[in-house]
Amino acid sequence: MQEAVHIRCLQSFSEREIHGLSDVLIDCVEGGASVSFMLPMPQAKAEAYWRRTALSAERGELSVFTAEDAAGMIIGTVQLLLDQPENQPHRGDIAKMLVHRRARRRGVGAALLAAAEGLAASLGKTLLVLDTASADAERLYSRGGWQLCGQIPDYALYPDGRPCATKVFFKFLTVTSADAARSSPDRRVKVDPTRSASGASMDTTAAAGSRPRAARSHHP
Repeated sequence: MQEAVHIRCLQSFSEREIHGLSDVLIDCVEGGASVSFMLPMPQAKAEAYWRRTALSAERGELSVFTAEDAAGMIIGTVQLLLDQPENQPHRGDIAKMLVHRRARRRGVGAALLAAAEGLAASLGKTLLVLDTASADAERLYSRGGWQLCGQIPDYALYPDGRPCATKVFFKFLTVTSADAARSSPDRRVKVDPTRSASGASMDTTAAAGSRPRAARSHHP
């Protein structure tokens, strides 16, 4: 049985969104994800990060997508980093792909990734880059057509202090009508809780909204 998941590109950050995003970040860090943070991961540290991120989003430096379940709870998020050096106007970065442990292997990550790719293509980006220390995320990106560049050993630390490697991926984009549809900042998808995160189908009742603005050409 498929479950509806609401994918949104946040136009503003309310306290509800800050708290929901913080809960997802804390869950991922406590689950061992290497996403820039060390343990302990208190609520205050998580909320401070999302408030800084909200300011970056308001400046047009990045876009934040959320995945919400049928009850309106945020269960996942991903960022599209748009603020690149002036000699790389064609490039964007995917960052902070986070899915709450209770919502994994249901297609949530694939739906978030498709939304971020669609927005990037609609903004004229032709190259996306990311890195990951997660084996599950690595499989998601490989299935989505991303190409592995290689692995950097001892790149960062896990939250408990152990060193970890990261793998760097890239993907070339082409602008199509499907990309324009996927770039809607407010849409619903259906994910299957019984399958792995290999994709999700768009609900044709998706609500269209205003498109996020493009980034300024200054590095954060």
